[in-house]
Amino acid sequence: MPVRRALLRATGQAIALAAVLCGCAAAPDPGGVPVLRPEVLAEVPHDTAAFTQGFEFDGDALYEGTGLAGLSQLRELDPATGDVRRSVPVPDGMFGEGITVVDDRIWQLTWRDGVAIEWDKATFALRREVAVDGEGWGLCRDGDRLVRSDGTDRLRFHDPATFAETGSVAVTRDGAPVDELNELECVDGRVWANVWQSDEIVRIDPADGVVDAVVDATGLLPDDRRDGADVLNGIAHAGGDEYLLTGKLWPTAFRVRLDPPG
Repeated sequence: MPVRRALLRATGQAIALAAVLCGCAAAPDPGGVPVLRPEVLAEVPHDTAAFTQGFEFDGDALYEGTGLAGLSQLRELDPATGDVRRSVPVPDGMFGEGITVVDDRIWQLTWRDGVAIEWDKATFALRREVAVDGEGWGLCRDGDRLVRSDGTDRLRFHDPATFAETGSVAVTRDGAPVDELNELECVDGRVWANVWQSDEIVRIDPADGVVDAVVDATGLLPDDRRDGADVLNGIAHAGGDEYLLTGKLWPTAFRVRLDPPG
């Protein structure tokens, strides 16, 4: 996406290109799943008051859903500067969670309020609230279905028009369950998921729930910049092998390159 990349590179806050945490080549962990390290390309400022729960590009717009009861919002951000272009509060003081764009709408989960919120993308007007069974954590669109995480080791599938649940799959890594799956990003038939309270992102095949790659983002936000910051949580696909990664209350979002196998 040349326009998007140009916007990201334009920010005066960006660090020099090709700053690298570590080589991006995959190396197998003891169980055989390839482990990747992100190659940092640039930085974009991020609002340290944003308790990030959902993070997604749609064209050249960057959308963010934030959490905390009474403080939750749906936002559109300037992808070059991180500035908030517009925002709307989540109704009734509910605790907002993951978001995903579906054509002219945006779905936003709530944590334990038992509803998913449908917004009009153009106006940010509330269209409706739909009952959801269980907790809401992460959300993304995988073709003709939505994928939801709920803090367990399952990914749940939903109809993008009605939000009716249509099935689920258990997630495993080397045969063991992987729970606390958090913010999600669907890319080319795979689901990338933050693992809550860790610096790992797992890539999941939603056909069978098997983790087929892991991102080790240890040190992405250095210790000397972590004052007040919470966990890694925010994956926005920027096109090709580039992603924008951030976290709850982080001061920056990192544009990175990931080069997973397959």
